[in-house]
Amino acid sequence: MKKAIALASVLTLSAGMLAACGSDNNNENASPAASNSPAASDSASPAAELTGKLVVLTHRTDLVDDGTMDKYAEAFKAKYAPNAELEFEAITNYANDIKVRLTTGEAGDVNMMDSGLPNSELGNYYEPLPESMLENVWFSNYRSNEGKSYGLPTGVNTQGIVYNKQAFAKAGIDKVPTTLDEFYAAAQKLEDAGIIPLYMNYGAQWPIGNWAENSVKYVAGDMKYFDSLVSSDAVWTVDSPWGTLMNIARKFVQEGWVEKDLATNNWEMSKGEVASGKAAMYFLGNWVIPQVIGAGAASEDIGFFPLPYDNSGKLNAPLGPDYFIGVSKNSKNKELAFKWVDFFVKESGYVDSQGFMPVDKSQQAKVPQLAEFQSYNPTFLEDQATDPRFNEIANKAEIDLGVGKYTQDAIVAKDLAKFYDELNAKWKKAREALGY
Repeated sequence: MKKAIALASVLTLSAGMLAACGSDNNNENASPAASNSPAASDSASPAAELTGKLVVLTHRTDLVDDGTMDKYAEAFKAKYAPNAELEFEAITNYANDIKVRLTTGEAGDVNMMDSGLPNSELGNYYEPLPESMLENVWFSNYRSNEGKSYGLPTGVNTQGIVYNKQAFAKAGIDKVPTTLDEFYAAAQKLEDAGIIPLYMNYGAQWPIGNWAENSVKYVAGDMKYFDSLVSSDAVWTVDSPWGTLMNIARKFVQEGWVEKDLATNNWEMSKGEVASGKAAMYFLGNWVIPQVIGAGAASEDIGFFPLPYDNSGKLNAPLGPDYFIGVSKNSKNKELAFKWVDFFVKESGYVDSQGFMPVDKSQQAKVPQLAEFQSYNPTFLEDQATDPRFNEIANKAEIDLGVGKYTQDAIVAKDLAKFYDELNAKWKKAREALGY
């Protein structure tokens, strides 16, 4: 998990703090799904006709080894295809090996889609999905091209404040903060109670991207916000979403509401601190919740709420997809494959067991922390791909988006406006050099 996030690109939010291990973040040339091909018709075959064998490729070696995938298969067969056969092939080096499998035609009937495959090439390897599978689904158009959708996400992630309820109770906090002023007041109460209010993980670098590029788009209320910055020479300003987030982070550091040792990478240790209640909060994605519980916290003692980045009481929250699953163009049993994909994503229980939000928009999360998060009624904004020129300019300017060093510098800068002016000067020079 840590490695996946440390190397994140800012092309999508899910490439930041949203994604679980093995996240699929490629959305090149995405286009709305208007009408899928006749081969992917909505005519459903009766259950008795769903026979044959499926070979399913997966990155989840753990779930194949412990028999979980076989249990999903048995439930599928009992409900839809009693005479079908499912074979799971778990691949350890999945991200690399699936690229080879696709080109050699050995990608099975169903697979977790190659995250590096451009959307413009999806039709070369995958079968368009039936319209009926796409109804009321998050990211139904994310892996699409020329009006055809080729994959469904196997989970949905969001981002916010993971907190220890026992720590809140000890500090006398009886209401989850929903405004920025309440958030600051809660932090002060936690400090007064001898509890680290927020474990920022400043020293680890990668987690603090949430105070910058990983959150800017949803705070702006525009998931295409970065596209507008490609033609701008003033990307960073104190009164922009960048400044909104950074000033919150800076106040937490200035007030001493974070870990005392900012220089050291204490990521692994921090999970135990939050689990025990020595520290109260993280600003991370829902993927960290099972890790905090695994570090010793009782599930009922861990909660999750949207970051209150202003005092409006009306907050946005991001949604990012995990790995996408698709049907191979070469499958001999496409109808059976479609049914398995639909079942796996919407009915198998995989989404809940892995701590994701439901893929079906009409479903409520069964994971208690996500159910709590949804109860605060944030406006969920789907992640969208960013104009690749944004990253290109940043790279040319040597501004390390997705890594964290410049964010560290911004958090402790004596004069944030001056620091932003320096970033903008580097950005302008790079943009002009590239001819944008």
